[in-house]
Amino acid sequence: MKSWICKAFGEEPVLIDCDDPIAASGQVVIDIAACGVNFADTLILQGKYQKRPTGPFAPGFEISGTIRAIGGDVAGLAVGDRVMALPDWGGYGEKIVVDAALVTRLPDVVDFHAAAAFQIAYGTSWFGLKYRANVQPGEVVMVHGAAGGVGLTAVECAKLLGATVIATAGGAEKCAIAQSHGADFVIDYKTQSIRDRVKEICAGIGRTGADVVYDPVGGDVFDQSLRCVAPGARILLIGFASGSVPQIPANILLVKNVAALGFYFGAYLEQNPEIARAGMTELLDLLSSGAISPMVSATYELADAMEALSAIRDRTATGKLVIRCGA
Repeated sequence: MKSWICKAFGEEPVLIDCDDPIAASGQVVIDIAACGVNFADTLILQGKYQKRPTGPFAPGFEISGTIRAIGGDVAGLAVGDRVMALPDWGGYGEKIVVDAALVTRLPDVVDFHAAAAFQIAYGTSWFGLKYRANVQPGEVVMVHGAAGGVGLTAVECAKLLGATVIATAGGAEKCAIAQSHGADFVIDYKTQSIRDRVKEICAGIGRTGADVVYDPVGGDVFDQSLRCVAPGARILLIGFASGSVPQIPANILLVKNVAALGFYFGAYLEQNPEIARAGMTELLDLLSSGAISPMVSATYELADAMEALSAIRDRTATGKLVIRCGA
């Protein structure tokens, strides 16, 4: 099989021929149909992600495909099943071996590209907003990076939870994308002050500030957010795409009774297995019914996977990028 292999952190992966994987007890081998592309892929290649492989590896956290082989002690799955999975890495290839516990069967109405574009982005937003930040109907949710693969899902999920959504993005085109996905208000952070516009928007709807901030960006965006939230607000820290990790002034948290909540989706699933099962069932139901629909803005052949990674690194991508790994 072919796979993009990174031999050392900081080196670019190379597409090479590898031995086909073999399923041990509790594992399945999947013929990968598609793999979602995520900002975290760029981090793991640099050795800066929360989990670090100990040898050569392929990036890729979310896959979909068909079960090719099954090891012992696996129940509820069969060869030929259409599935999606969340491995720690290994998705940029034609085949993968995965612990059966990480595999979910796909409804027939869900295609492979949607499944590969869906798990991490929607999972991060749905679990983060509903279960971690406890968003309530009528609250004001501000979503940063709202035209990106994760940000767009946060806009959709916040609306499904009954919130008023303020979306921030860089440039008129990206703001229009966020608005087309349900944002009630948009802020172009390239030309407008996030702090001033949020205060203006909230004053116009009788609110004192944002109740929840969904922040995958960090840096100056976080600093401005902290100064336009309502008393008792929750700031959900998703990531630091700006490259700058904010140093949080605890005195402001104290005075405004604000909570800064870290949210790492992978660890949250491991730590809360019952919530994980319930939440993924909710998301698959929403996906099957059409209530949510991943915006796959570009699809790349496996041979062109590094082009997709470049678009993520350069922050030129909108929506979700998917690699077509197999037929």
